[in-house]
Amino acid sequence: MTDQKKIIAQVKKLREELGLGIMEIKAALEKAEGDEKKAKEILKEQGFKKAEKRAEKETHQGLVATYTHTSGKIGVMVELLCETDFVARNAEFVQTAKDLCLQVAAMDPENTEALLEQDFVKDGSKKVKDLVTALVAKFGENIKVGRIARFAI
Repeated sequence: MTDQKKIIAQVKKLREELGLGIMEIKAALEKAEGDEKKAKEILKEQGFKKAEKRAEKETHQGLVATYTHTSGKIGVMVELLCETDFVARNAEFVQTAKDLCLQVAAMDPENTEALLEQDFVKDGSKKVKDLVTALVAKFGENIKVGRIARFAI
């Protein structure tokens, strides 16, 4: 495979995996000299920087997601906030809110801060805060977990 085709394949793979922009991924791959693992670290660091810049933006939009366990004995509500209604309706944003409900149901965090520090139940290599940071990087908006509630009988 030629170098150009290899780069295109790597960009396509990382774009599908991370959902970031093509040029952003290509630049990270060039900086990492074609090493995908290093490129992911570079992109992750850029995501944290974007999140820090957006942290002061107000979040007046979002959604409240709910989950009830099949036994009917556990119910969860999670408020996921963002800057615009456009992002709040995005399928990935909605899915993240649902995933957060599953996290709260399974791990019963004391509060939002404790939730963010937990290992993500669907992928133990990530923290919950990493999911939120990835959304900030992807959408370019401040996104944060608001209130959480878990009820159990």
